[in-house]
Amino acid sequence: MKYSKATNYALHTMLFLVAAASDKPVGVQQLAERQEVSPTYLSKILTKLVKAGLIESASGANGGYRLKRKKEDISFLDIIHAIEGTASLFDCTLNHPSECLIQQEMVEAERRMEDYLRNKKISELAAQITVAL
Repeated sequence: MKYSKATNYALHTMLFLVAAASDKPVGVQQLAERQEVSPTYLSKILTKLVKAGLIESASGANGGYRLKRKKEDISFLDIIHAIEGTASLFDCTLNHPSECLIQQEMVEAERRMEDYLRNKKISELAAQITVAL
């Protein structure tokens, strides 16, 4: 199973924002420099996180991004779904007279993984690090 680079950057960005625990917005340039990624590329990822209601943007000279939800409520799955969507990872393309047994097993495995990621909060990791703004 493989997630996109965008998900990797989104998880790291959210970890930084949660660990920083500041109401002061963090600029896209600073977020991009921390991960050595293009600010333009990261802006697209941040837009998805805003649309998902995880963060909010503040415009102006001191603008940037900050958490919109309580940090304790943000799960790994919330972030992954914001970037990857909620479609199943496996889709059986064979014509079966009845429901595909392989599809059933794959969906169950995915459900278990999602349960784990839903219960794993990004704040749990953030508590293990310190971040200087």
